[in-house]
Amino acid sequence: MDGDLVRSPAKDWVTLKVPVSMAEKMLDTKYHVWKHTESGDYLVRTTSYSLPTNLHDHVELVQPTTMFGRFKPEKSDIFSATPIPDSLIQATKGGSPVNAASGVTVDPSCNSIITITCLQQLYNAVGFTPSAKGNSVGITGYLEQFANQQDLQSFFADQRPDALNSSFKFVSVAGGLNNQSLAEAGDEANLDVQFAFGLSHPISPTFFSTAGMPPFIPDIGTPEDTNEPYTNWLDFILSHPSPPLAISTSYGDDEQTVPFSFAQRVCAGFAQLGARGVSLMFSSGDGGCFTNDGRNQTKFIPGFPASYDHTHPEVAVSRFFSGGGFSNFFARPSYQDKDVPAYLDTLPKGTYAGLFNPFAIPDVAAQSDLFKVFIGGQAFLIGGTSASSPAFTGFVALLNDPSLGFLNPFLYSKGFEGLNDITIGNNAGCGTPGFNASKGWDPVTGLGTPNFGKLKEIVLTV
Repeated sequence: MDGDLVRSPAKDWVTLKVPVSMAEKMLDTKYHVWKHTESGDYLVRTTSYSLPTNLHDHVELVQPTTMFGRFKPEKSDIFSATPIPDSLIQATKGGSPVNAASGVTVDPSCNSIITITCLQQLYNAVGFTPSAKGNSVGITGYLEQFANQQDLQSFFADQRPDALNSSFKFVSVAGGLNNQSLAEAGDEANLDVQFAFGLSHPISPTFFSTAGMPPFIPDIGTPEDTNEPYTNWLDFILSHPSPPLAISTSYGDDEQTVPFSFAQRVCAGFAQLGARGVSLMFSSGDGGCFTNDGRNQTKFIPGFPASYDHTHPEVAVSRFFSGGGFSNFFARPSYQDKDVPAYLDTLPKGTYAGLFNPFAIPDVAAQSDLFKVFIGGQAFLIGGTSASSPAFTGFVALLNDPSLGFLNPFLYSKGFEGLNDITIGNNAGCGTPGFNASKGWDPVTGLGTPNFGKLKEIVLTV
């Protein structure tokens, strides 16, 4: 039996493959095939399971059992990738420069199209060249989202010519594929690698492709096409002797679809990476409104793993929902004890009572709309909170000399002085105006957007 077991690098997960019929006997349960009516995705799951009492102190959870999450890119349900018309390109030429919050002059074209140059101008990083020695940056890819090398070269030619002919290291996780056909180029994957690696060049880049792709129609004989992808990637990266020092993930699901015990265990793995000096960024999602407890109640639904204790970039936009807010799983960390209550005290008494709990996201903000990305040989404009995570990660990579590791205690204690406070906007949704951006931390834009010049000076003093 021991030869059939696979243990995770930290020895806290044990994987054992057994027939469903045996799992049903072991867990005193019955599995069924479930279909998600909107997406058509299928899962083999159960609604409950049990273990002998004498095992309760030794087994934290068993999966797959009650996790009904549909792992998906955190992109807006309203806005999708749109080809850039020639008329828009012509319209962006000329005009008067505008001033960013950081005091830097920004090209007026950035009101219509976001490029590497726009982000460098907006966030005060023009002219900075990092040292690539000992530094690294990574992007996680799931759901057969392929990062296309030819598109990357088109992007570099358009926005980062000094990076032409450079590329990223591809790493397959659990059989993840690397289809380089232009027809299979992934919008999410291309967005992530083009902006994270374009901003951080010449820092060593890595793209991780983790296997697993819905829709998958299971039966009792073949219930799974993959294990939960986060655990696959976590097992792999925790066994890696030198993981990238800044890693962006633009994938997740509603927090309520993830069993609490599973969320705790996954987040323990993320914490191990933070302890090793790795900075993790997760997009905070594009919104959710209704409970899945059979009552379909209106409630602000955060995303997972964004709802856990990492760095969550977000920004207030008008074309799609912004998923900032409050976790229903995790207690507020001590470093938020000053900022979050200060914001809540500004709200009229009873505002959104019963709709949220006090652990807050996001932590920071960045642009997330109108990004110019090359997909399948063509330029597109793309938006969604998934854009803010690789963008912020690119700036973190520039700061990582030496590595900053888990960022949040630094951001809330000192780093906020190097962020541009956003005080205009809101994250409307669920039939409400949502929360407002305001002075200091808020659940729309967190502590604010990066002012790289100031952040670099602060990092050198801590």
